[in-house]
Amino acid sequence: MRMKETAPARLMCAIFLTPIIALGLIFLILWLGLRPHAPKFHIHEFSVPGLSLGQPNGFQNASVSFNVTARNPNRRVRILYESLDGSVYYRDYQVGSVPLLNSFEQDPKNTTTLRYELSGAMMMSTVSDQSWAEFTNDRARGTVIFRLQFKSVIQYKKSMWDLRHHRMHANCDVGVGSDGLILPNFRGKKCHTSLS
Repeated sequence: MRMKETAPARLMCAIFLTPIIALGLIFLILWLGLRPHAPKFHIHEFSVPGLSLGQPNGFQNASVSFNVTARNPNRRVRILYESLDGSVYYRDYQVGSVPLLNSFEQDPKNTTTLRYELSGAMMMSTVSDQSWAEFTNDRARGTVIFRLQFKSVIQYKKSMWDLRHHRMHANCDVGVGSDGLILPNFRGKKCHTSLS
């Protein structure tokens, strides 16, 4: 008699659970297919030419040039950058800053090259005596580590869908030798990208 009572219960559970499981699988597949990936940044060139050890405290006479690629790794999702700003830091001190691009859209599986030079008014005029002493010591040792930072507000676009906005930060640690040129082990290095 117990067998007769459990058979209708099993049938009711199967009828109720099958659509729920099917819908769950459909949502999982859609989510995996539409889930956007963050852009990928790689640094290829970076130089700080003309910084002599006898220069007064500051980077005002310096120039910083860089070549970085930004890649949209998504297959079907475009990325809209509302703007893109770049900054160069030595330790925690901002050396220079520049707006790189106004609003632009990056197609799927597309790479954009960012090649810029910061100089003159884009460079900070003075640094503290302690920061300048640390910089000259690092340069005398043969390696100075800078951080190239990109900030933007991005939005993912899938055909007619506009997905929510994200704040994007990409940080590229890059080392230069005493000649001011990028060290070989930093060339082609992937930058850390985060979204919030």
